[in-house]
Amino acid sequence: MSNDARYITTPIYYVNDRPHIGHVYTTTLCDVYARAMRMQDFDLFFLTGTDEHGVKVEQSALAKGVTPQELADENSAEFRSIMESFHLTNDDFIRTTAPSHMSQVQHFVTKLLESGDVYLGTFEGWYDEGQEEYHTETNARDLDYTSPISGKPLVRATEQNYYFKLSKYQTAIEALYQSNPAFVRPESRRNEMLGRLREGLQDVPISRTNFSWGIPMPNDEEHVIYVWIDALFNYITGLGLGDVDGEWYKERKKYWPATYHVVGKEILWFHSIIWPAVLMALDLPLPKCIYAHSFWISEGRKMSKSLGNFIDLEKIESYVNEYGSDAWRYYLVTQGPLGATDADFAAEKFHDIYNAHLVNTIGNCASRVTAMIQKYFDGALPSEYNGDDRYTLGGVDWPSRCADAVERWQHSMDAFELDKAIHAAMDLIRDVDLFINDTAPFKLAKDETKQGELGAILYQCLETLRIASTMLKPLLPEKMEAFHQAIGITNKSDAGCNTLDWGYLKSGTAIQKVALYPRIEMSAAT
Repeated sequence: MSNDARYITTPIYYVNDRPHIGHVYTTTLCDVYARAMRMQDFDLFFLTGTDEHGVKVEQSALAKGVTPQELADENSAEFRSIMESFHLTNDDFIRTTAPSHMSQVQHFVTKLLESGDVYLGTFEGWYDEGQEEYHTETNARDLDYTSPISGKPLVRATEQNYYFKLSKYQTAIEALYQSNPAFVRPESRRNEMLGRLREGLQDVPISRTNFSWGIPMPNDEEHVIYVWIDALFNYITGLGLGDVDGEWYKERKKYWPATYHVVGKEILWFHSIIWPAVLMALDLPLPKCIYAHSFWISEGRKMSKSLGNFIDLEKIESYVNEYGSDAWRYYLVTQGPLGATDADFAAEKFHDIYNAHLVNTIGNCASRVTAMIQKYFDGALPSEYNGDDRYTLGGVDWPSRCADAVERWQHSMDAFELDKAIHAAMDLIRDVDLFINDTAPFKLAKDETKQGELGAILYQCLETLRIASTMLKPLLPEKMEAFHQAIGITNKSDAGCNTLDWGYLKSGTAIQKVALYPRIEMSAAT
């Protein structure tokens, strides 16, 4: 058992937008990692939540004839319901309108004011209304005076704000990137931030005066704390670091610094430049890694509601209803934009991956092996022993082969290379299929003198499948649990890292034939 504390976070999701594939994707990535770490007995904390302040929420609420708090309550509840309906295992769900968060943000901003790292100044430049981000004249000109995210024109603005002395931390941030190349991943995203660093850091405004829906600046309620600064603090307010006398602090302070902040690439600047500088100013440890994934496109084109290719909550639910939640999780994590390039969500590809990987590989192999044990041994697991050559049948040393796969899985999960971790398990299953073809147990079954050899082969196949399915369980929790039940693993505590070693299954265990993933004809619904 490990006492190493881990902490993984999603960005908190803005309540002015309804949940869509981007939100579900990021949270699912974190969920797979969290489940895998817990399975290995790591003490892990997984945080997500909603970002509820800002001018866009205020304006939307006004247009709908409700208060900003009512709108935030309604939309935050929708995000929370998604976590529950998709069985995402976050340990807490933070809201920036919660009094505990707001008071802690004011505490941290007060510290920055007292240290001189925040001061009152005047901004003149260009403002991205969609991103609520300011740009200098030079940066705005490079962007052709349009938002790099929405494409809408930047707005010329003059405003008195409180500023954070980001420029003061230029050398420290450069040193961070130099000494810790893995601080921002993947590497292409790190290179983008290095490019922006070379332009020189400018002080950034952390307050606004053109709306009221937010956390007031300490001792100056004409100013509202900038929504991005407010949101970034959630990673530490969710642990109670701004309330050292509170219960959260006592229970959760061990989780800081974060192991992974997982974000979309469009918000990397705030997380990988501004956030570490703020933490340096507060003399707090820095997160170990900011992991910025890319975007989803749909059917080869950028997602757009007008094009009808937007993967919204209703569309997601249609896939889950048709193929099951495991299939949805599998496609997101194995085919998603975890690396440097965007990923295409295509209905035909989803269907093909489901059949090729879940039906034909995992499902077919599990069905073949359990069916043969049913047929040839009346459903009782045979012995793995067949004299001294029990591990040379078919030329495969399965205990060593499985140990290598487990090591690959553990290393990849730890490095947040989720696709590689899944490959380690899937490779084992494919090897079992090849092993069955090579050893032909259905032929051995015709010779009564080969019963010992037949039993050893089937034991090795099922034990290997058990180990592979255990590695897949963080990704495919529903069907891998069903498989474990069918092969006699009824105690949930027996599905953790202690059972990644060879030899857990015992001879004589009752084995049921399984049919995990039904073949599905592609329908118009998806």
